[in-house]
Amino acid sequence: MSHEPPQHSGDPGRQGPEGRSPRDPSAKPAPDAENAQDAAPDTPGASDTPDSPQDTPADADSAPGDAEGANGASGEAEGASGAEGANGDADGASEGKGRTKRRKRPKRTGWRRAVPTWRMTLGGVLLLAVLLVGGFLVGYQLVDIPAANAAATAQSNVYLYADGKNVVARDGETNRENVRLSRVPLTIRRTVLAAEDRDFYSENAIDVSATLRAGWNTVTGKGRQGGSTITQQYVKNYYLGQEQTVVRKAKEFFISIKLDREQSKDEILEGYLNTSYFGRNAYGIQAASHAYYAKDVEDLDAGEGAYLASLLNAPSDYDVVAHPENKDAVLARWNYVLDGMVKEGWLSRSDRASLDFPVPVKAQPGTALSGQRGYVVQAVEDYLTSNKIIDADTLATGGYRIVTTLQKSKQDALVQAVEDNVLSKTSDERDADRNVRAGGASVNPSDGHVVALYGGIDYTRQFVNNATRRDFQVGSTFKPFVLAAALANGSKTHGGRAITPNTRYDGTNKRTVQAATGSTGYSPANEDDVDYGSITVREATDKSVNAVYAQMAQDVGPQQVKDTAVALGIPETTPDLSATPSIALGPATASVLDMASAYATLADHGRQRAHTLVVKISKNGTDLPLPTRNTHRAISREAADTTTSVLLSVVKGGTATAAQSAGRPAAGKTGTAEDDRAAWFAGYTPDLATVIAVMGQDPETGIQKPLYGALGLARMNGGGAPAETWGAYTRAALKGSAVQDFDLEADDGPEEPEGDTEEAVGGDSASPSPRSTGDHPRTKPSTAPAPTDAPRTPRGETPAGGATASPASDAPRQEDQRHAFPEQPGEGAPEEQRDGGLPKAAPVLDSRP
Repeated sequence: MSHEPPQHSGDPGRQGPEGRSPRDPSAKPAPDAENAQDAAPDTPGASDTPDSPQDTPADADSAPGDAEGANGASGEAEGASGAEGANGDADGASEGKGRTKRRKRPKRTGWRRAVPTWRMTLGGVLLLAVLLVGGFLVGYQLVDIPAANAAATAQSNVYLYADGKNVVARDGETNRENVRLSRVPLTIRRTVLAAEDRDFYSENAIDVSATLRAGWNTVTGKGRQGGSTITQQYVKNYYLGQEQTVVRKAKEFFISIKLDREQSKDEILEGYLNTSYFGRNAYGIQAASHAYYAKDVEDLDAGEGAYLASLLNAPSDYDVVAHPENKDAVLARWNYVLDGMVKEGWLSRSDRASLDFPVPVKAQPGTALSGQRGYVVQAVEDYLTSNKIIDADTLATGGYRIVTTLQKSKQDALVQAVEDNVLSKTSDERDADRNVRAGGASVNPSDGHVVALYGGIDYTRQFVNNATRRDFQVGSTFKPFVLAAALANGSKTHGGRAITPNTRYDGTNKRTVQAATGSTGYSPANEDDVDYGSITVREATDKSVNAVYAQMAQDVGPQQVKDTAVALGIPETTPDLSATPSIALGPATASVLDMASAYATLADHGRQRAHTLVVKISKNGTDLPLPTRNTHRAISREAADTTTSVLLSVVKGGTATAAQSAGRPAAGKTGTAEDDRAAWFAGYTPDLATVIAVMGQDPETGIQKPLYGALGLARMNGGGAPAETWGAYTRAALKGSAVQDFDLEADDGPEEPEGDTEEAVGGDSASPSPRSTGDHPRTKPSTAPAPTDAPRTPRGETPAGGATASPASDAPRQEDQRHAFPEQPGEGAPEEQRDGGLPKAAPVLDSRP
């Protein structure tokens, strides 16, 4: 039996000091203080329920919780004890009246523990605000407006030959003339504001909304736009630099704010106009006005001002004289500027409608860029910027040492070869000679280095670089890409025979090209409308037969031909590189350098690597990284070598016999653009690939012109001056080096009977030839004997530039042979491009002699 006293509220033994009972931690508070007072019994142990029996010690001991729950308000001492637990007052009953125990806040559990409370959020925001304000105050105090940096007075860049010692050019003649803002007409100022910052006079130094808007426009494809204000751009140009770093941007931020407080908007605009770069080595609005329009800034009109303002967006790319292929983008920017002026109320709609695009005048670079130097500098700058090695604005600040891939001996040899075989043969007494242009590029097949470049007669007289321009058709120099595509893809003729050098085609003049579904409706003409009848692919290449190659392009697939050309090195963005049968005749306008790079791939057995003009670029002893140039296989070696074997025949006995003057084994192809507006020769030895082009362009209007009568010749063709120049250059460039033979793994394919053509073999029938309709009498019967290899004509009997096409003594002139000047240039069939289906090249902007 337990000796513990009864465990109920009335137990006298549980009273503490001063007659109060200690608080039972397990006791529950009375549900109602008033009930607790009324229920206090006179007899200890009395229940708060009248009918409840008295508790026994055993009951109290066994269920103290129940007893406590039942008698929570049964005694004065217990009530006092509960009250003492609540307030510690001596009078438990009076203090406990009307009071309840305070509830504890529930603990945060689960995902709620990761969510900050509103107190935490508010505290974080306040802390961030304090840090930002404090950082701003500290930065504002620490960053001062510095003196003008070196970029405000650009240093010269030095361009060196591959040996790293001999200087090609220096472009250090900085062209700048500062002018007061009062000399700049209000209209011209507004063209700049419309192009760069229309809210300049009403905004703060930092325009957050403009920055966000520029980012949004870039993301949504509306064009790349800067978020900087004119104030920020001026600070960058004059006080800081062009590097894109956080430190520079932070400095720009604080300097812009201080400058905006210390200088007026007019002062800032004046500084911006005098430090901005406009291209053509012109710094500032006054220098740009003279560089592009040969007049002072106060004499500019709104249209001219809008063009100069457009240049600020892309100084090099938007020069329509140097880059005529970008004229559409320039016009879009020019219209954007003028339309913005109308929107802002700075130009009336009628005045806007009366404006025509103002074509810039001749560029007048400094004498340091005369001769070939300017062309080299321009080509190298384009290479650096297009490959994102450095941007044009940063390069323009100067101080860079650039080692090019050019080799001085080869560069000098190329200049001399053009002088001896083209320029020396021009005469002031012949009108046609004033239109003569020449371009050349030479590439080392083993590494893709451009070892020589010829851009024109003189950079100070003719600004456009003829080696890199992309606006003249390449003509039949494109045909080897068709053959390479056929060999690389295992293509078959319309009749199901494998295409090889010995495959026979129908060379009938104006034969309609046949597709698997029937006639394509395309009927290209051969040179001088000559019919060749049954002819092998090798012979068709020697004579550059358009009818054969157009049908071959269709058999291979025009898209396959295009893809192969791109794989070999022709840029995919080349104008008029269209996947149609006419692609074989060369309507594409690749540059001389593009073609040299692609032919270098054939010379290196089908291995392609992007060409390069730069070996090293550094500033203050620090090298800039150059892009990685990987070599990959464009086509199989067999396909490349078989194509080379066919092109060897063109030099040995085809249209390019003049190239034999190189004195080395050589392969190549001639070509002539539509209407004889350009003549090409693209050729290579095992160790050097070179392309020469002679072009016709009016020096005043820039319109492409036929070369009839130029250099005293009735006709200009690839086998003439271009092949002769190529031979002279190659001989001089490789002088002293061992003669190399081609190491070929070629497959000419089985020989086919002479009469086999697409009409006679394979069961497929082509459309009726012109002979059967009587429209074009054949000059050579289709049953006439045709050699299985390229025809050979004694050198003494071969007219300059070509070989006879037929055994018949009265056969018309073949490709690149010279004959009587036609009465109408359009009626005498140009070399290979006389079919009506070829697109004509658009005129370019050039006014240089």
